Amino acid sequence: MALSVRAVFFDLDNTLVDTARASRAAEAEVIKLLQSKYHYYKEEAEIICDKVQVKLSKECFHPSDTCITDLRTSHWEEAIHETKGDTANRKLAEECYFLWKSTRLQHMTIAEDVKAMLTELRKEVYLLLLTNGDRQTQREKIEACACQSYFDAIVVGGEQKEEKPAPSIFYYCCNLLGVQPGDCVMVGDTLETDIQGGLNARLKATVWVNKNGIVPQKSSPMPHYTVSSVLELPAILKSIDCKVSMSA
Repeated sequence: MALSVRAVFFDLDNTLVDTARASRAAEAEVIKLLQSKYHYYKEEAEIICDKVQVKLSKECFHPSDTCITDLRTSHWEEAIHETKGDTANRKLAEECYFLWKSTRLQHMTIAEDVKAMLTELRKEVYLLLLTNGDRQTQREKIEACACQSYFDAIVVGGEQKEEKPAPSIFYYCCNLLGVQPGDCVMVGDTLETDIQGGLNARLKATVWVNKNGIVPQKSSPMPHYTVSSVLELPAILKSIDCKVSMSA
């Protein structure tokens, strides 16, 4: 049965790929390195990783000012200096960053059941990957998880004039696929970008992937649907189709 939805836009990080898990695995390797090679206490190494995570969460990247490698190496350099109080050590920061980055990419995988779901969905609707972030970082993740073949198009926010939640990037995605906003569904784990963006662009529906059972603030954007796993999406799409059929 053909669905009334014509296209589904998917976020990447923590929607299709467990980026948080990959980051934890990467941090564990850096902690091992700092303990075994540089004789840091485990607590010191953990504090450094925690500080880097905070810096990443607040990161403001402007390609015209610096490259992402230099910026993220600086995160590690600053975290080490703040924790140890030693003279800034760029070489150690580089070693930590590249170990963290390579390990994280190794753990960037799409689960087999998610791949199967995407394959089946693509028989009925267009699929588009819509991810925020700088070009280099996101393209490396896309390459690492080998997801290109599951999508009709891939759009990286850092390659566009505006990222999610700006409606312009959603309109750009619609134009790529030759569909209207009212034909599309946005699926993602972040209320402020994925869900707010879908609402801003007046898509048919937004689906919030809330794996950890987070209770949103009253001021947060309200998704049309909430699921605990992206694997619940096919049932949501059928539900949308039933509603359209009943209102027709």
